[in-house]
Amino acid sequence: MSIERLEVGQRMSKIVIHGETIYLCGQVGTAGDSVADQTRTILQKVEDLLAQAGSDKYHMLQCVIWLADMADFAEMNAVWDAWVPEGHAPARACGEAKLARPELKVEMIVTAAKA
Repeated sequence: MSIERLEVGQRMSKIVIHGETIYLCGQVGTAGDSVADQTRTILQKVEDLLAQAGSDKYHMLQCVIWLADMADFAEMNAVWDAWVPEGHAPARACGEAKLARPELKVEMIVTAAKA
Protein backbone atom coordinates (compact mmCIF):
# COMPACT_ATOMS: atom_id res chain seq x y z
CA MET A 1 0.00 0.00 0.00
CA SER A 2 1.38 3.41 -0.91
CA ILE A 3 2.19 6.23 1.47
CA GLU A 4 1.55 9.81 0.38
CA ARG A 5 3.04 12.73 2.29
CA LEU A 6 1.75 16.31 1.94
CA GLU A 7 3.41 19.51 3.11
CA VAL A 8 6.65 17.70 3.84
CA GLY A 9 9.20 19.51 5.99
CA GLN A 10 12.56 18.59 7.41
CA ARG A 11 11.10 17.18 10.65
CA MET A 12 7.61 16.10 9.70
CA SER A 13 4.85 16.00 7.15
CA LYS A 14 1.65 17.86 7.99
CA ILE A 15 -0.39 15.06 6.40
CA VAL A 16 0.42 11.39 5.79
CA ILE A 17 -2.04 9.24 3.86
CA HIS A 18 -1.72 5.46 4.00
CA GLY A 19 -4.43 3.68 2.08
CA GLU A 20 -7.73 5.13 3.26
CA THR A 21 -6.31 6.53 6.53
CA ILE A 22 -5.16 10.12 7.05
CA TYR A 23 -2.76 11.10 9.83
CA LEU A 24 -2.30 14.76 10.75
CA CYS A 25 0.70 16.08 12.63
CA GLY A 26 0.03 17.78 15.97
CA GLN A 27 -1.85 21.05 15.55
CA VAL A 28 -1.45 24.05 17.86
CA GLY A 29 -3.07 27.47 18.01
CA THR A 30 -1.57 30.92 18.26
CA ALA A 31 0.83 31.16 21.19
CA GLY A 32 -0.52 33.45 23.89
CA ASP A 33 -4.20 33.17 22.89
CA SER A 34 -6.77 31.83 25.34
CA VAL A 35 -7.46 28.10 25.52
CA ALA A 36 -10.76 28.63 23.69
CA ASP A 37 -9.13 30.67 20.92
CA GLN A 38 -6.27 28.19 20.53
CA THR A 39 -8.81 25.37 20.32
CA ARG A 40 -10.83 27.21 17.65
CA THR A 41 -7.65 27.84 15.63
CA ILE A 42 -6.61 24.20 15.91
CA LEU A 43 -10.00 22.91 14.81
CA GLN A 44 -9.98 25.20 11.77
CA LYS A 45 -6.51 23.90 10.86
CA VAL A 46 -7.78 20.33 11.25
CA GLU A 47 -10.72 21.07 8.93
CA ASP A 48 -8.41 22.65 6.34
CA LEU A 49 -5.88 19.80 6.43
CA LEU A 50 -8.58 17.13 6.24
CA ALA A 51 -10.11 18.88 3.22
CA GLN A 52 -6.69 18.98 1.57
CA ALA A 53 -6.38 15.24 2.17
CA GLY A 54 -9.86 14.43 0.84
CA SER A 55 -11.78 14.14 4.09
CA ASP A 56 -13.67 16.13 6.71
CA LYS A 57 -14.52 16.17 10.42
CA TYR A 58 -17.32 13.64 9.84
CA HIS A 59 -14.63 11.04 9.07
CA MET A 60 -12.38 11.53 12.10
CA LEU A 61 -11.40 8.26 13.70
CA GLN A 62 -9.34 9.46 16.66
CA CYS A 63 -8.18 12.65 18.33
CA VAL A 64 -5.46 12.85 20.97
CA ILE A 65 -5.54 16.12 22.89
CA TRP A 66 -2.75 17.48 25.06
CA LEU A 67 -3.45 20.32 27.47
CA ALA A 68 -0.67 22.21 29.22
CA ASP A 69 -2.97 22.34 32.26
CA MET A 70 -5.94 20.01 32.90
CA ALA A 71 -7.64 22.96 34.63
CA ASP A 72 -8.40 24.10 31.04
CA PHE A 73 -10.33 20.91 30.21
CA ALA A 74 -13.80 22.49 30.44
CA GLU A 75 -12.84 25.56 28.36
CA MET A 76 -11.37 23.38 25.60
CA ASN A 77 -14.35 20.99 25.71
CA ALA A 78 -16.85 23.84 25.29
CA VAL A 79 -15.30 24.67 21.91
CA TRP A 80 -14.78 21.00 20.97
CA ASP A 81 -18.38 20.03 21.81
CA ALA A 82 -19.77 22.85 19.63
CA TRP A 83 -17.51 21.79 16.72
CA VAL A 84 -17.87 17.99 16.61
CA PRO A 85 -20.86 16.90 14.51
CA GLU A 86 -23.47 15.08 16.57
CA GLY A 87 -23.14 11.34 16.13
CA HIS A 88 -19.64 11.64 14.63
CA ALA A 89 -17.41 12.01 17.70
CA PRO A 90 -14.08 10.21 17.21
CA ALA A 91 -12.36 8.01 19.74
CA ARG A 92 -10.61 10.55 21.95
CA ALA A 93 -7.98 10.82 24.66
CA CYS A 94 -7.00 13.92 26.59
CA GLY A 95 -4.07 14.36 28.93
CA GLU A 96 -1.76 16.94 30.42
CA ALA A 97 1.69 17.48 28.93
CA LYS A 98 4.39 20.09 28.72
CA LEU A 99 4.00 21.49 25.20
CA ALA A 100 6.74 22.79 22.89
CA ARG A 101 6.46 26.39 24.15
CA PRO A 102 4.99 27.71 27.40
CA GLU A 103 2.53 29.97 25.49
CA LEU A 104 0.89 26.93 23.89
CA LYS A 105 -2.03 25.55 25.86
CA VAL A 106 -3.57 22.91 23.55
CA GLU A 107 -2.30 20.45 20.95
CA MET A 108 -4.42 17.99 18.94
CA ILE A 109 -3.39 15.00 16.84
CA VAL A 110 -6.08 13.68 14.47
CA THR A 111 -6.45 10.46 12.48
CA ALA A 112 -9.26 10.25 9.93
CA ALA A 113 -10.61 8.09 7.13
CA LYS A 114 -10.84 9.37 3.58
CA ALA A 115 -14.31 10.65 2.75
